[in-house]
Amino acid sequence: MKLTEKSPGVLARLGAVAILAMAFATGARAEEASPELSAGDTAWMMTATALVLLMTIPGLALFYGGMVRKMNVLAITMQCFAICCLATIIWMVAGYSLSLSEGNAFIGGFGKLFLAGVTMDSVHELAPTIPESVFMTFQMTFFIITPALIVGAFADRMKFSAMLWFMGLWLILVYSPVAHMVWGGGLMGEMGVLDFAGGTVVHINAGVAGLMAALVLGKRSGYGKRPFPPHNLVYSIIGASLLWVGWFGFNAGSAVAADGRAGMAMAVTQIATAAAALGWMFAEWLLKGKPSVLGIVSGAVAGLVAITPAAGFVLPGGALVIGVVAGVVCFFASTSIKNALGYDDSLDVWGVHGVGGIVGAVLTGVFATMAVTGGEDPVGLIDGNAGQVMTQIIGVVITVIYCAIVSFILLKVVDLAIGLRVDEAAERDGLDLALHGETVQ
Repeated sequence: MKLTEKSPGVLARLGAVAILAMAFATGARAEEASPELSAGDTAWMMTATALVLLMTIPGLALFYGGMVRKMNVLAITMQCFAICCLATIIWMVAGYSLSLSEGNAFIGGFGKLFLAGVTMDSVHELAPTIPESVFMTFQMTFFIITPALIVGAFADRMKFSAMLWFMGLWLILVYSPVAHMVWGGGLMGEMGVLDFAGGTVVHINAGVAGLMAALVLGKRSGYGKRPFPPHNLVYSIIGASLLWVGWFGFNAGSAVAADGRAGMAMAVTQIATAAAALGWMFAEWLLKGKPSVLGIVSGAVAGLVAITPAAGFVLPGGALVIGVVAGVVCFFASTSIKNALGYDDSLDVWGVHGVGGIVGAVLTGVFATMAVTGGEDPVGLIDGNAGQVMTQIIGVVITVIYCAIVSFILLKVVDLAIGLRVDEAAERDGLDLALHGETVQ
């Protein structure tokens, strides 16, 4: 083209067209790489995150605080609160990266250390419609509650310093690998193990670690010779109620969207919890003559635990069966079986969370259905896929063995380094005064 005095105007127009074309192309690539965020999903997940945090502080703190003796109520609530703080920092520094970033079959990588790459605009591939900051914080609340559950197993007898060291190491060396193996693209996820909201990652993990701690520390002074009655069951009822409400964030939030699957997860959570509470209550009533307050709230928690791995896979009928089975089985595990074997799991972490998590994980393989997942392939036994039950059992076995071995080693290492157990005088007079210099009047 021959240049004239009008050429600058022509060139400007051509340049503008080129810039617009580049902008459209760049916009298309950006849209393809980063789908548009959903305000509804984001709002729901922020709410779910707050609900799950509510489960630990104040829910679990009150639940456990009411069940211990009065001289130890501050100690156990302090443990829950301190774990919330400790786990938050560990998750930010390394836990998120080791759990949910790309790695190998057993552990995530180091690409997200100190939340590197987590920006206002970033998203995680597991939650493409919400900001990564929200997804990261939601997963952090799971990281917080899991070790807090464990403290109930060794209530009344572990040093506060030892508890902090054990929990910090356990979160990095047990929780993070198991979370990666199940949710982060690792071994169990590749095997096809189903765990919607943490039956293996949270509850079996916590139950096994709690049992190991109870065995390594030994029985409370006077256990089996004198009663250890709960100091305030009203606290425990309030705590259990907060757990129940918060669990909707736990289970329905694990859909990572405000959709029909989240709605079904909420519905089955409510049904299974009520069924388990009644199952425990009637079993206790028949065998012991009276339905106890501690029994019905423990049954409700057992139902919440058992439906957790199944919440996004089952229909209401399956949830009803899971709840009843969990309530009855966990009642026997926390009473008859525990008494027969003679171990001192103070607040029945293994009996409720460990056993309840196993019941839920296995029955997920039975009742999971494509009617909920929306797929075309059979999911669980009721769909005709009997092999899923065995896959679930293998996932349980891997979690139990790995958690038991590493937890045992960590407990022994901490014991050798600084000692695990308080002295006899502190245990006799109460941990509140001995460890924190405070008492409840």
